[in-house]
Amino acid sequence: MNKFKIAGIVLATAVTAGCASQPDNTMAVEDAAASADLAEQTANDAATTANEAMNRAQRAQRTADQAMAAAKAAQRSADEANERAKRMLDRASSK
Repeated sequence: MNKFKIAGIVLATAVTAGCASQPDNTMAVEDAAASADLAEQTANDAATTANEAMNRAQRAQRTADQAMAAAKAAQRSADEANERAKRMLDRASSK
């Protein structure tokens, strides 16, 4: 996101410099400055949105990891129960 911010500022600076080199273009310079400010704010908003999305993705990953750990624990319990049941059936059939 910093690349977008820097690119916006560079572009606004270039536009401002080009307009300022012409006489009596005060309005164009002001417009370019306003555009630069808007571009910077847009870049900041995009960075904030990206950071929020990253935080949500990290929370979702943690939740998924916890769910996977619980599923693995349940699988181990089921496997152990199946082994016990198999031993019980083997003992019952051998009597």
